[in-house]
Amino acid sequence: MTAELVRGQNHPLPRTRLEIRVSAGAPVVAAATLGDEQGRVHGVERVAHPGSPHLPGIEVSRQAAADHRLAVDLEALGDEVHRVHVLLALPAGPPGPGRFAAVAAPFVAVTGLDGTAIASYTITGLGAESAVVALELYRRQGAWKIRAVGQGYAGGLADLLADHGLAAAAQLAATIQEAVALGASRTVAAPPPRTSDEARLRTPGSGTPGSDASGSGASGGPAAPSGGDGPAAAVPQQAVGDGGPINYAHPRRQTCTPPPPAPAAPPAAPGEPARPVAGDASGWSMDERLYNQVWGMFEDLARAVAAYRSAVDFADSRLEQEVDRALSDPRGRMGSAGDLAREQARAKREELVARARESLDRDLAQLTAESDVVEPALPAPYARWDNPVWHGYRVPMELPMALRIGDLHLPEQPELRIPMLVRLPLERGLWIDAGRGGSDAAVFLDSDQVKGLAVDTAVAIAARLLAVYPAHEFAVHVIDPAGAAAARLAPLVRSGVLAAPPAAGAAGVSEVLTRLTERVDLVQMAARAGAGADALPPGMDTAEQLLIVNDFPHGFDDRALNQLRYLADEGPSVGVHLLMVADREEAGAYGPLLQPLWRSLLRLTPVPDDHLADPWVGHAWTYEPPLAPSGSRILEQVLGQVGEARAAWPR
Repeated sequence: MTAELVRGQNHPLPRTRLEIRVSAGAPVVAAATLGDEQGRVHGVERVAHPGSPHLPGIEVSRQAAADHRLAVDLEALGDEVHRVHVLLALPAGPPGPGRFAAVAAPFVAVTGLDGTAIASYTITGLGAESAVVALELYRRQGAWKIRAVGQGYAGGLADLLADHGLAAAAQLAATIQEAVALGASRTVAAPPPRTSDEARLRTPGSGTPGSDASGSGASGGPAAPSGGDGPAAAVPQQAVGDGGPINYAHPRRQTCTPPPPAPAAPPAAPGEPARPVAGDASGWSMDERLYNQVWGMFEDLARAVAAYRSAVDFADSRLEQEVDRALSDPRGRMGSAGDLAREQARAKREELVARARESLDRDLAQLTAESDVVEPALPAPYARWDNPVWHGYRVPMELPMALRIGDLHLPEQPELRIPMLVRLPLERGLWIDAGRGGSDAAVFLDSDQVKGLAVDTAVAIAARLLAVYPAHEFAVHVIDPAGAAAARLAPLVRSGVLAAPPAAGAAGVSEVLTRLTERVDLVQMAARAGAGADALPPGMDTAEQLLIVNDFPHGFDDRALNQLRYLADEGPSVGVHLLMVADREEAGAYGPLLQPLWRSLLRLTPVPDDHLADPWVGHAWTYEPPLAPSGSRILEQVLGQVGEARAAWPR
């Protein structure tokens, strides 16, 4: 049965010799890149295009055409090839269209050599783009999968190839277009219009329920090529109005040599999926491999659930259509014939949903098995407080690449929790929402209890930050204007990890904010002047700074409010970070004045809440704060070691 994919979905490939068929409403250029585990292409010789159509394991057309057939032999690819991207582009120059919005949505199908359909994808939503990554074939735990990408590039082939890491992207794009111009006389005309049945079968989002369109196990990489650091710097975005878009791309090293190989998975029994292995991802260290593996698990869980929900929507839509069709004839509305039609429609719907759930359960089982292997292997910065690794904690000598600030899960499998990792140093401040909100977990809590849990969450996150930084490279300040959180801040105070006692009253608030804003100004001036740390005033603490603000906006006048906004906007770039505990409703008197402040911070909650929105597949992820287990003393023990290390560090 053919899997009709939507953007972001993946599907296992049951065979290694394939044919990729492309149908477009106008002549397009087809090409393919051979990339490493991170999707980077190491040289123009790893790009199959009309000017060089043959590479080991892949062959593309020599000319622009409305129809293409690409031959792929995955077994013939080198061991260094982990990703194959299928690219489509519009020929440059007149008389053809200059953007995909002017042509029919391209349709891509993957088949066996005998024509047996495996998966298909209609690339919708393109506008000004003139080049697009249509599909990705990627290797995962010894098996190959296909992913529908649909990532367009308004800058054309040059931008697309540059995003794959090619230094000579512009020159190669020009070479491809020259080869296309030479073969223009052989361009194939557009195919005849599709029949109504074909159009229905190829409608995006109507994937066949029950087909294994989501894949299983952890994904090997990003859903779409992108520069930059990817998910480390961007967790799922907040609900509308609380954050910006996210980027799922895994981190990329700027190097021309591939990283060392990941650990090999133990052999699986015939017919069984490959056994998961901790660290089975790309990276230069085990920590980096585990980081990438965690986000691969996040991606695959998102897509597995997206495929299931899409299948259920399709089944519901089909049920409604069949019932409407049965009732459209007045003669069939009454009597046994109408009842039978309705019963058959409901039975078909249940069958489709059951098949989709079976596919989802298969994926969830493998992801759960992978989580069971990965969680115990995580280093302290990525581990929960109940992980035994914390009992062997030692103050580190260098900063890790990321920190766990909670867990994420979806309602289809609440027990499967994905670590929520953020890159370090922090790129934006954090806001612990002390309001009751709409969470089910907060229904039976009064406002004081929620505020108390919010302070506990702030202390837990601050403790994790202190624990993963070298002793002399991180300082924490606290503003508690009314002293309302004195008891809950006690672990930070008793351990001696604070730079100074918590500031109280309007004078204390003003003093801390003035000192930190002056620090931001001085570091920015030194950076603009190209000066080093020796240009800063003697005795100035050059460590990263964290400011915990409790009970905002109490104790803040207009000047303090402006300073806080300044720290939120300018602080992260020079090592000054905010961790706010606040109820937005209590600050409602300021109106829209504080909207930029809330948007600049990553909103977290002290109780489980599904406020983190995933725009890629439309999920609402439930966030759980990183609180220590009830009755555990591990947080105090870790803070005690950090305090001792800070006290012993020479001033």
